[in-house]
This record gives sequence, C-alpha cells and structure tokens, in this order.
Amino acid sequence: MRLPTRRTACSKQALLTGPSSRDRSVYLSPSFGAAQLGRKEMKISVNMRTVLIISCIALLAFNALSLFTAASRFHSYLSGGSLVVALALLVAILVTRGEGPEPKRPTAKAAKPMPVPAANNQAEAEIVSFLATLQEQGRLIDFLMDDITTYDDAQVGAAARVVHEGCKAALQEHFRIRPLREEREGSSVTIAVGYSADEYRLVGKISGAAPFSGTLVHRGWKTESVKLPRIVRVNADRLPTIAPAEVELK
Repeated sequence: MRLPTRRTACSKQALLTGPSSRDRSVYLSPSFGAAQLGRKEMKISVNMRTVLIISCIALLAFNALSLFTAASRFHSYLSGGSLVVALALLVAILVTRGEGPEPKRPTAKAAKPMPVPAANNQAEAEIVSFLATLQEQGRLIDFLMDDITTYDDAQVGAAARVVHEGCKAALQEHFRIRPLREEREGSSVTIAVGYSADEYRLVGKISGAAPFSGTLVHRGWKTESVKLPRIVRVNADRLPTIAPAEVELK
C-alpha cells in the first residue's frame, strides 16, 4: 500500500426446495386413505343394490304365484313370504336413504415455496457511492486501510493534509453541516428545559432536572441537508465498487 498523494484517482438468493421423500409420504397418506375408503363404500353400495334387486324379483314372484294358487293350500305361505320380502325391501330402502354421502375429505397439498425477495437496498448503494467520492477526492480508503506504522510522522502528516483537503471538499459538496453550539469550546453554556436528547451528551455530575449549566467541551455537529447522488443498481446481487483496480498496460 502507498500513502495518498495529490494525484487524482481513476473513475469508480435460497431456493426453497419441495418436501422430502419422508414429507411426501405424509402428504400422500390422506389421499391414499380416501381412495381405500371410496373403494369400500363402492363395494357396500353394489352389495345393497344386489339385495334390493333380488328382493324385488322375489316379491314379484311371490305375488304372481299367489294369483295362480288362490285356492291352493300354499296360498298362505306365498302371502307370508311376500310380506316378509316386502318388509325386508322397505328396511333396505330406509337404510340406504339414511346413509347420506360422506362429505369429501380435504386432501393435503404440498407447501408451495415462498418467493425470495431480491436484495435491492438503494441506501446501501448510495453509501458506497459516497465512500467512492471520499476515495476519489481525498484517498480516504487508501489512508485508512494502509499500515501507517511503517511511515514516520512527517510522511503521515503530509498524507493527512491531502486526505483532509479532499474529504472536506467532498463533505461540503454533499452535506450542509454546522455546529450545534456557536460558543467557543471551554466557555460556559446553559442547556434549557426541553432540549433534544440526541443533541447533547451530559458528562460529569448530573443531578436534578434541566436547565443545566456547564462547560462546553465539544460544539457538536448537525446536518441540515444531504445531496447524495442517486445510484441505479445494475446488479442487485452486489454493491457498486468503491474504487476500481488500476492496471498499467505495457
């Protein structure tokens, strides 16, 4: 790494997977049970229909025979058989009507993967863009990321002047900054009742409620306006570059 000089720098997901084989067995088991139940109900209805048809045929046969054997000694038996078959047919009809269709059971559906939102934080891109401005005008990133312990104080001081001049120009270009207190540091000041808690840090012996009187140690700073450039992120998967790598071609 090298300390900054006055030379100007160059221009600047998880896919959700579907259910596993074990989970699919859980999803398929209700439909499999419903199919088994449907086949069982179908078998019962077919048997009941067969019983009804046989009963109707038997009832017709008994009634027909009773007409031809009205004077026969078998007439009473045929009449009794007709009565029994009629009662059996009536019971079968009532039972069949009482068995209403079983409500259809809901089948479990496989969970659909939720859409993964794309990372597109505009504020992060603008912060990186401002870092690029500080690097371009003041070589701030070079200065902070370098190991200055290998240089003497004179070299560090000379580099710090370059960093100070360029970074101050970048701040004044994009921010309107002014001190919170206009008094000189070391002077006596009074903090009025209802002061903003984020504008003051009280140190020392604190007792009671405002107003407070004390010595101004640091004037503080506040930003009145910000004019950062609007950055369009071409690639949503990565942030813009702070400073490009410089390659000298031969």
